[in-house]
Amino acid sequence: MIFNRLKEIREDRDLYQKDIAKILNITQAQYSRYETGENIITLENIYKLADFYKTSIDYLLYRTDTRKPYPTSIIKED
Repeated sequence: MIFNRLKEIREDRDLYQKDIAKILNITQAQYSRYETGENIITLENIYKLADFYKTSIDYLLYRTDTRKPYPTSIIKED
């Protein structure tokens, strides 16, 4: 199902597969296989896309329909 969300969010921003492939440092063909579900996207690339799209990983993985990212946590060391 993630492949549907990847295509949807990319098209909502009027971007091409080659644009996203460049961000992920992969070929357009590799990215295309993510969108068709032929290949499973790596966790590292999911992180990169969430940061790029300014959304949560949960949104990309269909765990929520809210695009807003979660607040960044601040870890305090004692």
